[in-house]
Amino acid sequence: MIWALLILSSVAPTVLLCALWTLIPSPDEPRRWRVVLAERLESFAGRLRRRRDVPYDPFLTLRVQERLGAVADHVRRLEEDERTFARAERIIASQLAYDQLLAEACGLAGVEVRPAARGDAHERFREEVELAERGWTW
Repeated sequence: MIWALLILSSVAPTVLLCALWTLIPSPDEPRRWRVVLAERLESFAGRLRRRRDVPYDPFLTLRVQERLGAVADHVRRLEEDERTFARAERIIASQLAYDQLLAEACGLAGVEVRPAARGDAHERFREEVELAERGWTW
């Protein structure tokens, strides 16, 4: 019992000192009340700021369509050429790039991009059909 009291009396001040030490901010970190105040002021300023509508840029759509066409042609050439070195890896990488461009095009056209596995052919086909229905060509 005496040993327990001796250990407790030597450990308790250390724990108390460590707890107090965490309350003292270091020179590198700002004080907590300043961080809280800054966050509240930023949220208040965000509510006061005017929302500026970004004008639609038709050239962005055109650029995505051109890139889609170029990547689709690249995938077709890779699939036709049987003598290409590391053909499968190149086809997979090109199809993933094509899927990313399709997702970007869907975002511009307002098409829902459903969560699917990477390289999912069914989702790719659905997105292509939805974009074609909205008048996209590539």
